[in-house]
Amino acid sequence: MSRIALLNIDTQQSFHHRDYWQEKDIPAFQQAMLGLIEGCESRHVPVVDIFHVDEDGPFSLQSGYVKPMAFLRHRPAVVFQKHVHNAFTDTGLDHWLRERDINQLIICGIRTEQCCETTARVASDLGYAVTFVSEATLTFPMTHKGITLSVDELRHRTETVLAGRFADIKTVAQALESL
Repeated sequence: MSRIALLNIDTQQSFHHRDYWQEKDIPAFQQAMLGLIEGCESRHVPVVDIFHVDEDGPFSLQSGYVKPMAFLRHRPAVVFQKHVHNAFTDTGLDHWLRERDINQLIICGIRTEQCCETTARVASDLGYAVTFVSEATLTFPMTHKGITLSVDELRHRTETVLAGRFADIKTVAQALESL
């Protein structure tokens, strides 16, 4: 029997205080995220919130920003804090999932190519079946060596490297239909 959980990665107010924050993709992200969470909750799929915590800055507990973004209204089954890019290292998440015989994960949250992708890779390596709902992830343009990748390019890159190796890539509708 397959048991499923939704991992909501880093959808926290800390990001509003980063210099790369932009509102352009927020409405679509919010709609996708809320639809996925509501669909999972209505199917009794537990929602797990994971927050990134640093020692200082907007991701520190002292900042007061390590809390859900204002549009989120769900009550998570459990909340974990992480200090690295993936949601498993030193968090207790793997233990919590295995205690409940959960073997399939749906991943959404912020940043597509960083914490969401890294969590998907680690989850797959730990033996979980992973569904990556990229339309319910958010990221921002990135520049390296003078080349800027757009949000769409980063999303495509993430889907390309995960598909068939670490995760199934699905839309919100496809993920909910498969439950």
